[in-house]
Amino acid sequence: MDRLIRNVRMGFRGLRRTPGFAAAAILTLALGIGLSTAVFTIANALLLRRLPVRDQDRIVLLWGETRDKRFRNFPLELDDARAFIRDSRSLERGAFFGYEGASEIAARDGDRTFNLNQTVTGGDFFGVVGAATALGRTLAATDDQFGAEPVAVLSYAAWQRQFGGDPRVLGRRFSVHETAKTYTIVGVMAEGFDYPRGTDFWVSVFPQYPPDALKLRSFDIIGRLTPGATPEAARADLTAYFGRSPVAFLRNVLGMVHTLPEVSIGETRPALIAFGAAAGLLLLLACANVANLLLVRGIGRAREVAVRSALGASRAQLIAQLLTENALLAVAGGVLGAAVCASAIRVFVASAPVGFPRASEIHVDGSALLAAFAITLSATLLFAVVPAVVTSRGELLQTLGAGVRYSVGRRSRLTTELLAAGQLAIALVVLAAAAVITRSLVALERVNLGLEAPRLLVAKLAFDPYRYDDAKKQARVLGTVMERLSAVPGIEGVSTSVSIPFVQGWEGRPTAEGQTAEQIATDPVLAMDVVDIRHFSTLGVPMLRGRAFSPADGPDQPKVVILSESAAEYYWPGQDPIGKRMLGAGDTTTVVGVAPDSRYRDLREPRRAIYYPLAQSVFPFAPTNLLVRATGSPAALVPTVRRVLAEVAPGVILANGSTFESYLDAPLAQPRLNALLLAVFAAAATVLAAIGLFGVMATMVRQRTRELGVRMALGATARDIRDLVVGRGLTIALAGAAAGLAGALAANRLLAAMLFEVSPADAVSLVAVALFLLAVALIATLIPARSSTRIDPVVALRVDG
Repeated sequence: MDRLIRNVRMGFRGLRRTPGFAAAAILTLALGIGLSTAVFTIANALLLRRLPVRDQDRIVLLWGETRDKRFRNFPLELDDARAFIRDSRSLERGAFFGYEGASEIAARDGDRTFNLNQTVTGGDFFGVVGAATALGRTLAATDDQFGAEPVAVLSYAAWQRQFGGDPRVLGRRFSVHETAKTYTIVGVMAEGFDYPRGTDFWVSVFPQYPPDALKLRSFDIIGRLTPGATPEAARADLTAYFGRSPVAFLRNVLGMVHTLPEVSIGETRPALIAFGAAAGLLLLLACANVANLLLVRGIGRAREVAVRSALGASRAQLIAQLLTENALLAVAGGVLGAAVCASAIRVFVASAPVGFPRASEIHVDGSALLAAFAITLSATLLFAVVPAVVTSRGELLQTLGAGVRYSVGRRSRLTTELLAAGQLAIALVVLAAAAVITRSLVALERVNLGLEAPRLLVAKLAFDPYRYDDAKKQARVLGTVMERLSAVPGIEGVSTSVSIPFVQGWEGRPTAEGQTAEQIATDPVLAMDVVDIRHFSTLGVPMLRGRAFSPADGPDQPKVVILSESAAEYYWPGQDPIGKRMLGAGDTTTVVGVAPDSRYRDLREPRRAIYYPLAQSVFPFAPTNLLVRATGSPAALVPTVRRVLAEVAPGVILANGSTFESYLDAPLAQPRLNALLLAVFAAAATVLAAIGLFGVMATMVRQRTRELGVRMALGATARDIRDLVVGRGLTIALAGAAAGLAGALAANRLLAAMLFEVSPADAVSLVAVALFLLAVALIATLIPARSSTRIDPVVALRVDG
């Protein structure tokens, strides 16, 4: 113990003698350890910490997927969902919930109106998941019956956000405008249960809808696997169920299954893997940087080590002393790294997209501090041992006889140069990842939407169901509202829409007249919309063929539709679709126009679509959204829309009014976060690599002062010396860049699921980051190269003489 205390004291004295070196090493480690611990903290909350449910890995979600993968969440009708749950051999118990997931509705609590996300569940939903409550109870079987009193279970987040965490919330009532139902709150779920993601409250399906309306609802299945059953068995069960259907199309649908943890994380899983890899590389780079600093410092201390050895210190004692100094650096870096971690976590939570899973649970806790300790210990082993051993290995007589300076061997110099090249390689891998992710984000932000998004307001309406109890009444009031809005100065056009942007809406499978049974069985699912005659002009969409809807397309006139370009090409490839007839939505219709494909429903992929005129709609519900084109700021029209609704549409309220461009934030949020975080990692990696190369080249100039002086005495010019140093630095950089490019080609494949219209091996990105890193390396080399030209040959020849 006394020896340890003595080593610690000597270590502190040694570090105090070189404060610049100590500060650089501690800050470098803090950056690597802090960011690595932050990523672990996030991964722990999302991937490692278990959900507040019973046996989470046995809970599976099931739905269908068409063989062409154009419809990735194909739901089941109510009777099919119940039949599958009853007959499945792989499920111990099962339930169902609305396939649209959490849908936004307008709610009232006294005089207060606000929006909540509602999920409709059926059967034994909460029994299947086995989730605990913070207050009260979950939905029971007695709640899921026609005529039962409507009750609701709040999410923990909604309880805190909308009801202030009031412990007396049980028994409180709130109403939903769209259904005119009043719900009694009977429970609050435990923190962390958030499925479907974003749900604010859960209600039972049967009190929610009359029997006839249930025929129009579709559901996904949630189930608990029987002991010994696998998710693959459940998928096979559902595929077999679809295969037995009398409907030909359903026999081409495949069952899909996911565990609850997988779905809860969703698209964040690939990002977390990428962040974890980047953080690990950054920590490795930081350790390599510090190891290089220690090697260089150790070489400079060779004479000191030799003197101590001559005075009787054993090699083990020398290694122990050097390791102690290095451990002190690691501990200081770890402590400061914990502060970096806490700051990074705060920034991440503030920057996380809306709906990011379990964001409220991401904070620095005991697990994070334990991770920081483990990473610090690993860092110590990575960067401390080798330099200590190398430094302690100096030859006594050779070192003591070297005079003022110690001549550095080729092996030691090569080691430091290889470490510098390795740092550059790691930096290039991280830079390449950031580059392809950024290129992907730019491509996604610049993608052609198929419509003009600027100056467009999306107004989500909520109808009083008693006043407007059928589609005709809803359509009439919509027509009145649109006519009134069209006359308002500052409004260029108004139309209806079934869905808000980038949210799944109505879908169907119309068929073309004359198709065979085999063709009908493989027909795609189309996005359906019911629109006003001004729809395409309001969105700034020109017709590719035929015409838009007109006032002549009235309710008593021949039924007409408009198809998107890809839908028309599917049904009549290479033909003119105008005048062709389609069967669907309970009627025969004639195609009168072809519109460009649009990304209104899905930013990443345009959907095949069919449009029906509002005046001829045969659907049981009218659209509930308005699209308003403004001459100026669309957000400024929100008060105008509210005023018009109050004047001409009693019982219709504006549940939400937002610009179209604001809806882009949702699909772009995760890609933007990916690009931001990887850019931070890349910037840190570049700085560390540049510092490492600068240190190596500066040390090389200092250690080779005599050699450079001899060259200048023999006639070498300042330019020759500068070129020699720069050439050596660029050789190191080129070696690092070559290794980094090979690593990037392999590592970027992990990012494939996160990319949009960019290849993991994107040549532009790889060449750009390689050139950028070489430029950084050149700058890092030029500074010591310029100092080498100021060497006085006379003074240099006296050194070590």
